[in-house]
Amino acid sequence: MNISSQKRVLIIDDDEGLTEPLQMAMEAAGYQVFTAHDGNEGVMKIERDAPDLVLLDLVMPRRSGFAVLDSIFNNKHRPPRIIMVTGNTEPKYRELALDRGVDRFIPKPYQIDDLVEAVNELLKPEPME
Repeated sequence: MNISSQKRVLIIDDDEGLTEPLQMAMEAAGYQVFTAHDGNEGVMKIERDAPDLVLLDLVMPRRSGFAVLDSIFNNKHRPPRIIMVTGNTEPKYRELALDRGVDRFIPKPYQIDDLVEAVNELLKPEPME
């Protein structure tokens, strides 16, 4: 797959123990991957790198996942697909995330293969009419 046709995935999570294996799995699946380790860095990379999909943690330093979501949807550009990945599994967080435009809500701990599968589903090409 050539670099220009690669889908771009941004992982925003402050836990490098999670981001490193996830980045390797996403790259092995053929994605161009970027990482950010807090919400502010994530917003900057969304604006600069225009990812096709964001894997977004909810609880992070400097800007929460919900604040990052607000920034994404207040932007004038087409928003990326978003998978929220969080240890906060209370139903109210899931509802808030889905109400704010998140495509998928995946609780931690997760299986990396399941997350890669969710990314593949959200980024597969739309069928031609």
